[in-house]
Amino acid sequence: MTGSGQAGAVTHVSSENAEGTDRQDPVWDVVVVGAGPAGASAAYAAAVTGRRVLLVEKAELPRYKTCGGGIIGPSRDALPPGFELPLRDRVYAVTFSLNGRFARTRRSRNMLFGLVNRPEFDQALVESAQKAGAELWTGVTVSRVEQHGPAVPDRRTVAVVLADGRTVLARAVVGADGSASRIGAHVGVKVDQVDLGLEAEIPVPPSVAEDWAGRVLIDWGPLPGSYGWVFPKGNTLTVGVISARGEGAATKRYLEDFIARLGLAGFEPEISSGHLTRCRSTDSPLSRGRVLVCGDAAGLLEPWTREGISFALRSGRLAGEWAMRVAEAHDAVDARRQALNYAFAVKSGLGVEMGVGSRMHTVFSRRPGTLHALLTGFRPAWNAFARITRGTTTLGELVRTHPLAQRALERMDR
Repeated sequence: MTGSGQAGAVTHVSSENAEGTDRQDPVWDVVVVGAGPAGASAAYAAAVTGRRVLLVEKAELPRYKTCGGGIIGPSRDALPPGFELPLRDRVYAVTFSLNGRFARTRRSRNMLFGLVNRPEFDQALVESAQKAGAELWTGVTVSRVEQHGPAVPDRRTVAVVLADGRTVLARAVVGADGSASRIGAHVGVKVDQVDLGLEAEIPVPPSVAEDWAGRVLIDWGPLPGSYGWVFPKGNTLTVGVISARGEGAATKRYLEDFIARLGLAGFEPEISSGHLTRCRSTDSPLSRGRVLVCGDAAGLLEPWTREGISFALRSGRLAGEWAMRVAEAHDAVDARRQALNYAFAVKSGLGVEMGVGSRMHTVFSRRPGTLHALLTGFRPAWNAFARITRGTTTLGELVRTHPLAQRALERMDR
């Protein structure tokens, strides 16, 4: 679905409207913390089965998130049935450049991926969860979760302690509260790779917007592992760059130079923002007791491109499904078994993709020119890129099933 209209208004219960919540209230089956794509997906998956699900979000919705807003095939496949994407553009062409040089555009007859504004997309996902039966509280900050102590009436219950001092009780909790997750800290999430993304939302005249319609730019940057992007969304261009944390000044210069090189320096950004992305360590936990984590809170994203929406949607759905089983567990042993099943489901799918993505990130950091040459001059490499973005394969599946891709990655690994 294309169009510039806002999604419908979100019906919610603000923190002020939830004053009556106390320990005497019924225990929720599942409480999901964070209403981004991961949290909304988890809340939908749990609520659609008829469970009592509470979704809490510290911000008021809709709210802006630093994100390119690219919806690739795996993201579309993980959406709720009947979900209509609020697409701002459909991408059929990609221009690749190497720090502004050697630009070449590749085109596809079929749509490669779609582009959304995150406030509209996230709000629509939350509305799907609400329609499935989840209750939403916005303007509510979670300070911590407790699985032992005076706030916890029994071993089947988790206490979700809010910043205003109230306590909400649940049989299972899903942490989807972003890369600086408090629930992730409770679980003990460990990260290997931290990157800084900077982004500007730049309104442009229709004549400029027309030049970008249906086409994105990906620029392999001057810093190891860095790249920039231009994603068109109607009369606004989302322009961003990402690089390793610790290179803040150089990353900012890259964005400024990138915008100037594109001839966009004369247009005032409507929004300028930054965000840290964090990739989990391979041995990082995904649960603790009756608490699961997903999406950015679990450090789940693709290490090379840092694409996170598909990982959020897919891990959120799994977390919601397994949280129901954790909620039904009558003792710690059964709850642990269900949580381990969730971890296995994540690692066997998303974990494999992250492993290949990590190798690709290492290769790309050392040899961006080689990767650029392959994508712009070697048709099988472009075809593989197109298949991944359309969702007919994944990076992990491609390397696992195609000997040529295996040999190429092994050769570049050296």
